[in-house]
Amino acid sequence: MSDLIRIKKGLDINLEGKAERNLSETKTSVFYAVKPTDFHGLTPKVIAKPGDEVKAGTPLFYDKYKPNVLFTSPVSGKISAINRGERRKILEFVVEADGKNQSEEFVKSNPNELSREVIKENLLKSGCWPYILQRPFAIIANPNDIPRDIFVTTFNSAPLAPDFDFVVKDDFENFQTGINALRKLTDGKIYLGIKAGQISSLYKTTANAEKVEFSGPHPVGNVGTQINKIKPVNKGEIVWTLNATEVIIIGRLFNKGIYDPTRIVAITGSEVIRPAYHKAISGIQIEKLVENNIKTTDGEIRYISGNVLTGEKVSPKNFLGFYDSQLTIIPEGNEPEFLGWGAPGFGKFSISRTFFSWLNKNKELKINTNLRGGKRPFIVTGEFEKVFPLDILPMQLLKAIHVKDLDLMEELGIYEVAEEDFALCEVINTSKIEIQKLVREGFEFMIKELG
Repeated sequence: MSDLIRIKKGLDINLEGKAERNLSETKTSVFYAVKPTDFHGLTPKVIAKPGDEVKAGTPLFYDKYKPNVLFTSPVSGKISAINRGERRKILEFVVEADGKNQSEEFVKSNPNELSREVIKENLLKSGCWPYILQRPFAIIANPNDIPRDIFVTTFNSAPLAPDFDFVVKDDFENFQTGINALRKLTDGKIYLGIKAGQISSLYKTTANAEKVEFSGPHPVGNVGTQINKIKPVNKGEIVWTLNATEVIIIGRLFNKGIYDPTRIVAITGSEVIRPAYHKAISGIQIEKLVENNIKTTDGEIRYISGNVLTGEKVSPKNFLGFYDSQLTIIPEGNEPEFLGWGAPGFGKFSISRTFFSWLNKNKELKINTNLRGGKRPFIVTGEFEKVFPLDILPMQLLKAIHVKDLDLMEELGIYEVAEEDFALCEVINTSKIEIQKLVREGFEFMIKELG
């Protein structure tokens, strides 16, 4: 039996270009990459060098401050390049695939029969450990910690997000094995956040987990929302988080004894000819995912690894992010608009009734990247509370972060949030301040101050 939690605050943004629930052809690429920039708080130390032969699961680099946390190759082949940016910052390890799909061998066994230490060591050596994130600070979990609880969200409510039920339904054995492995890593509980209505079918038989159903608008699918409503994080407590896709990859490790980061990726957005799901290995080159599937446009288009709220701007030559199961393609907003705010705006998005689009809330909107205004003073408006369902004062917390008041940040709940929890606040924010960037700066400040 599961509980049902209804979320009232939030906002669904109905965009054009949702992927249809059918699996198209598998996508492959010559080049794949693992990007240290995908991991917050990481200082990478190189293991593999250009020209080295690797297999899936061969270590490429490790975390300077947690040397046992390895980051491994997603495919077999050879290291093509280690690309660097300013001040020689490592941006990506590029692997040229050989098409053989060879893998290093890891422990293949039922996690229920393994000890906590063996499971942990298997996750660390294979490169699966970075899938486990912790609250506070939304960074890679410390292997030396034992979390109070582990939270797994089995659905995503962001715009055009992939349907995790579609992803899990044909891979349920690996999902269950992943849950069994995670169960050994905590003395508390595994909580499954499930979309209301799915408990009776897909997740009814899931063992070793407590099921909690959620209904309501986005961000109901965010693991931060689910943690806040199930069992909030207090000072001194640590919880770990994952999503369903990442649990499957962990389960695959124990069922097959190999590191196989294959995902089902949703190709979405108004500039996609055929929005669809494709199987692809993590780190695939973007241009191979969208080959012959982009509409001809007069202006530029924006490629986003992830969703429009929290994703990263990429180019076709870049690679899909480590945590991403979605690629979104929308128009850039460089062109001036006739009449601007004076136009009726039947196809424009607005949380208020500024435009007439509110008359048809079910209409799929085609949005671009136009900010519709410049930076303004960061003032209290009361708007954030309409889309922020956590039992936290969002504006007050953001202002505490802005002035770097550590004690006030703690009191206002910084330990249980992540950037994605503020994504809707950033969308409706009239000041145009980069709120998610501000939240990450707050995390970095606290990590430095707390040692």
